[in-house]
Amino acid sequence: MPPKRTKKAPVKRLFQPLPKNTFWIEHDAYDRRVWGHLRSESPSLREVEEKGTALLPHFGSLLQDIFCLLFKYNINYQAEADVLPSALLNEKFLRAIHQGAQYDFLREQTLLNEAHAGLSTLILGERLLTLVREEKFLTRRDLRDLWDIQKQEELVGEKIEEYENADTIPQDQMSEEGKKALQKARERMGGEAQGAEALLRHKTQQLKEDLKQIESQATNRLQAETIKVAQELEDATEEAETWGNTIGTGERTPPGQKLELGRRLAGNEKLKKLARMVGRMKFHAQALRKKVFERSSEELLEVEQGDALHRLLPHELLNLHHPVLRRDFYRRFLDQELIQYSLRGVEEKGKGPMIVCLDGSSSMSGDKEIWSKAVTLTLLEIARKQRRLFRSICFSSAETPLQVLDMNPRDRYEVETKTIMDLAEYFPGGGTDFQKPLVAFQERRYRFYHRRRMPGRPRMGGRVSRAERKTRLLPLLDLD
Repeated sequence: MPPKRTKKAPVKRLFQPLPKNTFWIEHDAYDRRVWGHLRSESPSLREVEEKGTALLPHFGSLLQDIFCLLFKYNINYQAEADVLPSALLNEKFLRAIHQGAQYDFLREQTLLNEAHAGLSTLILGERLLTLVREEKFLTRRDLRDLWDIQKQEELVGEKIEEYENADTIPQDQMSEEGKKALQKARERMGGEAQGAEALLRHKTQQLKEDLKQIESQATNRLQAETIKVAQELEDATEEAETWGNTIGTGERTPPGQKLELGRRLAGNEKLKKLARMVGRMKFHAQALRKKVFERSSEELLEVEQGDALHRLLPHELLNLHHPVLRRDFYRRFLDQELIQYSLRGVEEKGKGPMIVCLDGSSSMSGDKEIWSKAVTLTLLEIARKQRRLFRSICFSSAETPLQVLDMNPRDRYEVETKTIMDLAEYFPGGGTDFQKPLVAFQERRYRFYHRRRMPGRPRMGGRVSRAERKTRLLPLLDLD
C-alpha cells in the first residue's frame, strides 16, 4: 500500500499593510503646531480646506504640504511607498510649485514667516480649486478615479483586517466541521483581500499613467499661478504694513489675524483708500492737538485725582526721590489716581465715552462713505489714546438693523483688527432714518455724521428732545 500523504498545514498569507501617511513633505511637531494655530485663527483657511476636501481627496494634507514647502528651511520628500496612492496628485502639485522659476523669489518672503507662508498657502489653495473646477488640467474622469482609489484603499484595509482577525478566533472548543468551515472562510477572505490589492495596484498604475499625460500642463499652469501669488503677496504685505501704521490696534497681532488682514486687503481697493485717508487725517489731527492755543481764564477750584503732570500737587513730585514711592507714583499715574488741582474755566470739556452714528444709506456710497469712515477711525484713535470708550452705530433705513460695535472695550482700551475690518467693510445701503440710533442711545454723548440735514422730518419725541439739549452735536457733513 502506498504511504499516506501527510496533510500540510495551510500557509498563512501575508499582506503588506497600506501606509497611513497622506503628507509628502516631512514635518515635525513644531510645523504641525504652527499650522494648527494658523488654521484656528484663520476662518478663510478653514473655509478653503472645507471646500477643497469636498472636491479632492486629502486636500487638507495638500495645504499643509504647501505651507511646509514655503515655510520650512529644509525640504525633504517622503518616499512613494510611505504615502497612500490616492495622494499621488498632491505630489505632482508640490513638484510643480517647487520646480518653478518663481519659487525661490516667493520663498524669500515666506521662509520662517508664519503669516506670509499662510497667506501664500491660502491664495495658492484658492487658485488651485479654481483650476480644478474649470477642468484646466483635470477632467471629471480623473477626479472620479481619485475617489475610486480612495474607496479601494478603504476596502483593502477592511479585507486585510477581516483576514487577520480570523486568526484570533480560538479553535480549542470547535469540532472538526467547525475548523474546516473556519479554514474555508479564511481562504475566502484571503482571496478577497488579495483580489482587492490587485485591483488597487491596477488602478494606481493607471492613475500614474494619466498623471504623466497632464504633468507638463499642470506644471506650467501652477508655475504661472506661483508668479501671481508672489506679486499678490508682495502687494498684500505692503498694504498690511500701511494699514498697521495708520489704523494700528496698539498691540501685537497674531499670525492668523495677519493672514486674514492680508487676505482682505489683497483685492479690496476701498480698504486701501481708507487706510491712506485715515493716515492723512490722523497726522493732521495730532498736529492740530499739539498746537499752542491762547488759554482761557481759569482758576483753581478743588483737588481731584488724575494724570495731568502740569497740575500735580508739590508733595506728589517728592515721591519721585524715593525708590519705592517712585514705583507707586508710576502705578497711580497709569490708573489716573495722582492728586492734582482741578481748574474751572469758561468752557469745560468732558472726556467721557464717545458714540459715532454713521450713515450707511445708499446716498453715502463712493467717496462719501470713505470720508465718513476715515473720520470715524480717526476719532477712534483719539479716543484710544485718551482712554475713552468708543462705540460705532451704523444705520440706514428703518427696516435695517443697526450695526453696533464697541470698538475699544475697557480692557486696556485696545482695538481689535477684526472689529475695525467689520466697520470698514459694512455698508447696508437703503434709505435714511437717523431717529432710530438717536432713540436707542439718547442718554449717551455721541458724534452724529450724516450726509445732509433732511428737510420735512417730523420732530422726535420729548425723550430725544431732552437728550438733544444735553448733547453736543457736530455740524452735519454735507459731502455733495
